Amino acid sequence: MQIECVVSSHSQVGEGAVWDDRANMLWWVDIPAGLIHCYDPSTGTNETIEYGEPVGCLAVREAGGLVLATRSGFWFFDPATNQRKAIHDPEAHLEHNRFNDGTTDLQGRFWAGTMKDGGSPEALGRFYRLDPDGQVTPWKDGIFTTNGLAFSPDGRTMYFSDSNKAVRTIWRADYDPETGTPGVPEVFFDTRTVPGRPDGGTVDADGCYWQAGIDGWQLYRITPEGRIDMTVDMPVERPSKPMFGGPGLDTLFVTSLGVGLSEGRAQPEAGSLFAVTGLGVRGMPQTRFAG
Repeated sequence: MQIECVVSSHSQVGEGAVWDDRANMLWWVDIPAGLIHCYDPSTGTNETIEYGEPVGCLAVREAGGLVLATRSGFWFFDPATNQRKAIHDPEAHLEHNRFNDGTTDLQGRFWAGTMKDGGSPEALGRFYRLDPDGQVTPWKDGIFTTNGLAFSPDGRTMYFSDSNKAVRTIWRADYDPETGTPGVPEVFFDTRTVPGRPDGGTVDADGCYWQAGIDGWQLYRITPEGRIDMTVDMPVERPSKPMFGGPGLDTLFVTSLGVGLSEGRAQPEAGSLFAVTGLGVRGMPQTRFAG
């Protein structure tokens, strides 16, 4: 196994990694800086777009361009022309909330969650489903820091988490692919048993859930039965979002945070993008947003 810093970006909150398997590019963001990055592993280049407001997460669109979940709601965005089209802001009444983590289900719906941004923590976060026709449906509220959204290879299990230090739990729920409706959540993994709290997540081809253990210097591979069978020690304290990519979907890209770091242990690459190879594991193609 090898861990390489591929983009020394020193991001504030590097997040939202999504692999585009047609263009062979990795999209990712720096949330508070409002930066959208596109990394090309074949050349080692990383292009950056200044979006102008916090961008929590994104997905590649089947129709071209991106769909974004930002401070001001859901948007269509064309990186080539900078054209933007507002879809809906479901939390316009909550001035301190913004979108955080998100992903697509296997049918091309875009799921994303919100959180209170700054100040004392409050459970003001909620998950939303954006359908291809533009309809937005709220789901579960009462979350401090919405995170960890991912789907099993068959699309019938939905994973999500709350990163808050008092909660630090990953749940799973049965998922109806036809309607996009989750069932009653149950605890999948309590991260109090490991150093890192749950941040971004993804699922590999074996159906195992990969968690970025923020504040724990580690990544965890958790089997569908809720057992850790692999731990990856990272060179940074706050890894934030794993995503499989590369031509064979066998490289695990990992974003990280460059803020909120502990003292006493050097981590000059905090906030950078990393590539983990040699894991012997492959990921799943990331479904495009169908709208």
